[in-house]
Amino acid sequence: MNKSESKYYNTAVRMDEALIKLLEKKDFEYITVKEICEEAGVNRSTFYLHYETIADLLDECSEYTNKKCFNQYNKNYTDISNSLASANLEELIFISPDYLKPYFEFVVENRRLFKVVLSHPTALNAEKTFNALFKNIFSPVLDRFHFQDAEKPYIISFYVSGLMAIVAEWIKNNCNTSIEKIINICMQCVFPNGREEHLSYLNKHIGSKIKK
Repeated sequence: MNKSESKYYNTAVRMDEALIKLLEKKDFEYITVKEICEEAGVNRSTFYLHYETIADLLDECSEYTNKKCFNQYNKNYTDISNSLASANLEELIFISPDYLKPYFEFVVENRRLFKVVLSHPTALNAEKTFNALFKNIFSPVLDRFHFQDAEKPYIISFYVSGLMAIVAEWIKNNCNTSIEKIINICMQCVFPNGREEHLSYLNKHIGSKIKK
């Protein structure tokens, strides 16, 4: 990235951050270009150099947020998606310290952002993000465990809704509980009889699907 590109990128990040900060205070529909520019410390011409509308900024802000989250992991989004077909089944159970710790570290570092997402799920295109994750990651994982398409939405809703409820409660308490404790709570909820027994159940489930 050359000096000009770096300056352009840094200005865009400032406007992303400005929009997130404004979303803490008011609904997206009532945010103006003037407010974004004042918060980001740029002028209107700079805003329109980057975007045609605030909705364009919103789309970029959503992508910026997702990239920040995936940067917590050693693999990027594409690498994870491409590895699903060949990964060991044990690696595809994402309720584990290896996956949860980076995610919860991201929550702690970006708790202000998560408050916005939880308060305004439609504002940062949460549904669009979830649909992309479902198509490229969650659905292929469930294929490996031989779940039917009709079963997938219920299974994913169970995991995602439960996880986000824990995150919401944790943020409400200012993330005072340690990350290790939150991970243990998640795993106890999903694996009340232990992770090994859960793996055993899944193997039996897979076997019964294959026999059918």
